Amino acid sequence: MQVPFKEGVPRQVMARKIMNIVTLGSIKIGGKNPMVLIAGPCAIEDEKSTMRHAERLKKITDKAGVPFVFKSSYDKANRTSGKSYRGPGIDKGLKILKKVKDELGVFILSDVHTEEEAKIAGEVLDIIQIPALLSRQTNLLVAAAKTKKVVNIKKGQFLSPWDMRHAVEKVHSAGNNKVLVTERGTSFGYNNLVSDFRSIVIMRDFGAPVIYDASHSVQMPGSLGVVSGGERQFIKPLIYAAASVGADGIFVEVHENPDKAPCDGPNMLPLSELPEVLEKMKAIEKVIRVRH
Repeated sequence: MQVPFKEGVPRQVMARKIMNIVTLGSIKIGGKNPMVLIAGPCAIEDEKSTMRHAERLKKITDKAGVPFVFKSSYDKANRTSGKSYRGPGIDKGLKILKKVKDELGVFILSDVHTEEEAKIAGEVLDIIQIPALLSRQTNLLVAAAKTKKVVNIKKGQFLSPWDMRHAVEKVHSAGNNKVLVTERGTSFGYNNLVSDFRSIVIMRDFGAPVIYDASHSVQMPGSLGVVSGGERQFIKPLIYAAASVGADGIFVEVHENPDKAPCDGPNMLPLSELPEVLEKMKAIEKVIRVRH
């Protein structure tokens, strides 16, 4: 039904659905389950660096008692410039991610950009991520769904939260109900994004757990000319805000030395600051525990 809001703009609302709990091995995402952390460097640099980051992340999350999924992209196809660092590519990148999975026993996530990529990556990944700029690509969503893996859909910067129900339904239509939706900010003029925390509440009513991406929410797309900038200083407060409104998990890109990272350094959290963030995030979750 259509409900007029105060500003007079009709917005579609849906009847509240029962939350679908997404199970990933021993990890349960959604409902009243503990918040999950999806974290890692923006893009794979090399095997040694990837393993080192993954090992440190596993130690940190094990100590904090936070469910953990390792994230790093084998190919960042949606770059500002054709000269920007993209990663090692699908073949080499998946081999590195498989080593992380096999040797450390952690779940892994990476982006896919084509239907063929979804099929190949689905043989290795535990969570297939649909980039925000491709969140309306029906064939890609269906191809990802057909892998039977968990599908994480980033909300397009250009979409309202209620429009994301269509992306969720496309995955469901292919017989896969293991869907996560990730809020990552909305375009706010040129080279800027803004987080509307109503989005987390709205999108949880679609029945899919909602993740909050604190890294890309502080990104300033294309603001440095050939690359994107970012406001790293806002990552932590935005994580705490997301925890307070009931996010089912946090997505944050981390790096040992963000200023030396080959891509997205301005919106990556220094790895050394993660333990403090997790401690505060868990404290907020325990006190507020906003769950629908």
